[in-house]
Amino acid sequence: MYILGVSAFYHDSAACLIKDGEVIAAAQEERFSRIKHDADFPTESVQYCLREAGITAALIDHIVFYEKPFLKFERLLETYLAFAPQGFRSFLTAIPLWLKQKLFQKRLLIQALEASLDESIDWSKRLLFSEHHLSHAASAFYPSPFDSAVILTLDGVGEWTTTSLAIGKQNSIKVIKEIHFPHSLGLLYSAFTYYTGFKVNSGEYKVMGLAPYGQPIYADLIKNHLIDIASDGSFQLDMQYFDYASGLRMTSEKFHQLFGGPPRPPESVITQREMDLAASLQAVTEEIVLLLAKDAAATTGERNLCLAGGVALNCVANARIHQANCFENLWVQPAAGDAGGSLGAAFAAWHLHLGKPRPASRGADRMQGSYLGPKFSDDQAALDLQEAGAVFMQRRQTDMIDQVAEALASGLAVGWMQGRMEFGPRALGARSILADPRSPAMQKQLNLKVKYRESFRPFAPAVLREHVSEWFDYDEDSPYMLMVAEVRKSKRLTLGAGDATLEGFDQLALPRSSIPAVTHIDYSARLQTVHEATHPLFHRLIKRFYERTGCPLLVNTSFNIRGEPIVCSPKDAFRCFMGTELDLLVIGNLVLEKTAQIEAPAGNYQAAYTLD
Repeated sequence: MYILGVSAFYHDSAACLIKDGEVIAAAQEERFSRIKHDADFPTESVQYCLREAGITAALIDHIVFYEKPFLKFERLLETYLAFAPQGFRSFLTAIPLWLKQKLFQKRLLIQALEASLDESIDWSKRLLFSEHHLSHAASAFYPSPFDSAVILTLDGVGEWTTTSLAIGKQNSIKVIKEIHFPHSLGLLYSAFTYYTGFKVNSGEYKVMGLAPYGQPIYADLIKNHLIDIASDGSFQLDMQYFDYASGLRMTSEKFHQLFGGPPRPPESVITQREMDLAASLQAVTEEIVLLLAKDAAATTGERNLCLAGGVALNCVANARIHQANCFENLWVQPAAGDAGGSLGAAFAAWHLHLGKPRPASRGADRMQGSYLGPKFSDDQAALDLQEAGAVFMQRRQTDMIDQVAEALASGLAVGWMQGRMEFGPRALGARSILADPRSPAMQKQLNLKVKYRESFRPFAPAVLREHVSEWFDYDEDSPYMLMVAEVRKSKRLTLGAGDATLEGFDQLALPRSSIPAVTHIDYSARLQTVHEATHPLFHRLIKRFYERTGCPLLVNTSFNIRGEPIVCSPKDAFRCFMGTELDLLVIGNLVLEKTAQIEAPAGNYQAAYTLD
């Protein structure tokens, strides 16, 4: 039986196909459309899923949408009534869209399915609807390696729920606690994202990366005025300080007065104030998440915890849970945001709606390393590159690995495209930019000359699982880059007497360890442990780099530039390669050197498809 899960119409639309309870394919629409956080119906993602399964649309038994539109409309109306007449302007802006489009989302879904799949099929008989946070919970529990677990979901808002606590046992999920809109940890984080000058629903991770540069001097102000936190982690916001429930922006004038001025204009200079605000917000977020986790462990007696929802992408908060040892095991859905709702919706239909049993735990999760997107053969890639006018050479795999390891050891930056694309926001060695972590200049170089983004942004290490404890205070799996750990003291460098007085971005110039490109200023690193079983080629490359340098890890960042989605196809990869200062591009066994492209006649590149 085939079940197609779909998330769409808010942000990060995606599709996922499962067959008899096993994931066949999943992808975000942005990777195909090249529109970051694309919210449209995921036509291309759906079609990709069918191609990957080798089936026609007629074989889809159920299509499951990840939330219930009517409940969202109910929230809009009730919120307006609760805040009237304050929210009248916002209501006038939103209601025409709802009446014209979103209120009739079932009809729109059916029309989209007819247009993208098969208009002769009566899709209304195959269409199901999950609830937003149930989709998150299902995405967290059903693919996890646990037979039973606590499931904690935290995000902005679904229909009404913003935070939920559930128990998963075998094929069942039972919700036991919820926090409802407008009280939301995700929206609190988004409010500060807006206030510090970043874009809501995409800049929250920038705030997390900015936090170590500041001090949490506003944490008490946040807790005394903005949010009331109970001992079990439940919370209530004082809505006088926020405008998202009734207005057209995240924060109110009272919020601005409390923190001493208006929001930072986007793209303006980041000051110590923004750094301290980020540090304060992060401290409060970690406190709440930790309280929720501890209470869940105490009240349920469960020893396993699963996380999903946008807040679950906060790897620093995840690390706080791990360090507290309130649970024996922690698993975070790699596509924790709304894109992962498509996967959760499909699983919810299979296990909850149809009552199908769940396979017993095999000690590993069911996400296949999250490598669930499309792949391209060397022959397919060669045709695309020839069409683009690229100069490339096909190498034997062993020779390709040697060349890339040598290039990395020489300080070159490499675009790396291998196998199936990752599902979720993190590049995990399939669509990655790789570099030498030992270089003191690499962090700044990659940010400014390759990624074209803010210089303060940290990079993650991809480390061989068998060597992780030699370099970090951590000795467990972290395959999805959703956990932070500190660099071991034995790998740290001694700072000078005057270095400790540096503040803000001045701290960036100081190498803090023997792997400075992946060591944040607080000595933390966002870990990806690389396992031979799930990504043998990436493991092999890092192992070869280790043999060459004695360092069993690489800088791993997503293969894209600021404002663009991660690359999907060979054409995407070549375009990004040519638009940045990357030195080498590797697609399968095809190797492209930047100097060869530059030396070729402009606009008339000659393809060199030869096996050396």
